[in-house]
Amino acid sequence: MMRVHIPTALRSYTGQNGEVDVDGATLADALTALDHRYPGIRFRIITEQDKIRPHIRIFVNEEPLHDLTAPLHQTGTLYIICALSGG
Repeated sequence: MMRVHIPTALRSYTGQNGEVDVDGATLADALTALDHRYPGIRFRIITEQDKIRPHIRIFVNEEPLHDLTAPLHQTGTLYIICALSGG
């Protein structure tokens, strides 16, 4: 079970939960499991071309992940970070 830290900007999908647990052998599996539990959240993180959105950064503990096929260990925390933007 992987702990997922949900950024404030996406907590409307998780009922305001800041952390949730999901299973998954890869980053793609974990995000799919997250979306099954909280429909619509994956689309806010991943594009239609199955790429991580440009304003999103994902880390496991302190290691950045750039590819959905990245394997996950069943311990640790997956951090989803939303970049700030504005003008």
